[in-house]
Amino acid sequence: MKKSSAKGGLKFDTKWSYAPAPETPDHIQLKEKYDLFINGKFTAPSSKKYFDTINPATEKKIASVADANAADVDKAVTAARTAQQKVWSKISAAERGKYIYRIARVMQEKARELAIIESIDGGKPIRESRDIDVPLAAAHFFYYAGWADKLEYAFPGKKPAPLGVAGQIIPWNFPLLMAAWKIAPALAAGNTVVLKPAETTPLTALKLAEILQEADLPPGVVNIITGAGATGAAIVNHPGIDKIAFTGSTDVGKIIQKALAGTDKKYTLELGGKAANIIFEDAAIDQAVEGIVNGIFFNQGHVCCAGSRLFVQEGIAKEVIRKLKDRIQTLIVGDPLDKNTDIGAINSKAQLNKIKSLVQIGIKEGGECWQSDCDVPSKGFWFRPTLFTNVAQSSTIVQEEIFGPVLAIQTFRTVEEVIEKANNTPYGLSGGVWTDKGSKVFKVSSKLRAGVIWANTYNKFDPTSPFGGYKESGVGREGGLHGLSPYLKMY
Repeated sequence: MKKSSAKGGLKFDTKWSYAPAPETPDHIQLKEKYDLFINGKFTAPSSKKYFDTINPATEKKIASVADANAADVDKAVTAARTAQQKVWSKISAAERGKYIYRIARVMQEKARELAIIESIDGGKPIRESRDIDVPLAAAHFFYYAGWADKLEYAFPGKKPAPLGVAGQIIPWNFPLLMAAWKIAPALAAGNTVVLKPAETTPLTALKLAEILQEADLPPGVVNIITGAGATGAAIVNHPGIDKIAFTGSTDVGKIIQKALAGTDKKYTLELGGKAANIIFEDAAIDQAVEGIVNGIFFNQGHVCCAGSRLFVQEGIAKEVIRKLKDRIQTLIVGDPLDKNTDIGAINSKAQLNKIKSLVQIGIKEGGECWQSDCDVPSKGFWFRPTLFTNVAQSSTIVQEEIFGPVLAIQTFRTVEEVIEKANNTPYGLSGGVWTDKGSKVFKVSSKLRAGVIWANTYNKFDPTSPFGGYKESGVGREGGLHGLSPYLKMY
């Protein structure tokens, strides 16, 4: 069955109704209750407290997860310190590389299970979990396994040494991938780890703990503890931590910076973003439209580098907006485990309420709001893909990170104008340029104050490439050789 729209007296198809194609979760193994992973074993929390992790597509409980307190953090840090001094620093670098490589191989073997759990716990479409998140996470372990015994070649003329114990705190939008981004380089550099996943998406990190056991990683080398903000604060403030790696909101990043001021702890912060996608008149418009959709809607806008601001040159603005609306009308919002789904569930009720609040502010401030008329399930946390036009540079919807499938569109006339507008936010994480002219790509990208710029594509990642931002989007880089150096002392 398909819908049709009339334009210029002709009818054209805008949406097919597909039969469901669900990925079955029958073969995955999830426990009803998860403890903390400390010193190679799952251990009950000192507080004996647990919290529920919820499936955002159904609002049903998936599992109970341990809530770590300061005493648990201390146990994890002690285990990590002991493992670093007595085991991990004593074995050869080549041997460390073998362990990291083994983790990657086991992740590949369990890829289907990990993808399903990621979609159940986080709400993202199975296509994204299966085709992007899990393969890219394994690729990071493979990549850094290769660097483990080559650190002196990576930094010629210097003698690199591990920092010691790394405290790592990751967000809910890419739980497994963020864990890989942080754990793999830390281990390759000879450090041990205490990792805390987001309280709303802890399950793939806990499955990773099982993978570490299967890979026979020495006890204490990686410790995974779960909890909310208090647990993260205990990690940041623990005197036994040598380096903090945090991915999350800018507000929390500022709190961490203040807490670490005056200490000798190293830190990297990957924070918020409000990326600008820029389409020039000479761009391949259909390709650009697909790139815009991929950059903001296919991932529900849950990527910190999501292209949530679109700048379109005036001469093609009407055509681009029309094509965007036509394309968005074809997107399917629904069951994350259905292979037909383009946009899954919003991660939590709190996040959904934040998106709704910002959209209402955008409307009150005079923005013109357009939403897809797609069907959404009656149960769960859902938000239809949304466009804003007629917005000012000062509009809240333009300036603030929304972390949802909401795109703010503005027009421009000249290169200089769009560069000024694109840079006019507190953030500087990423951006995109769409043009047929290579010279224009270089001119614009060199003047955008953003850490990652894509040209005629968007949201492409590779473990060899550094990722990070300017301004309030963070400090430091992850990925590539740039991701190794924050875990090393240089002599």
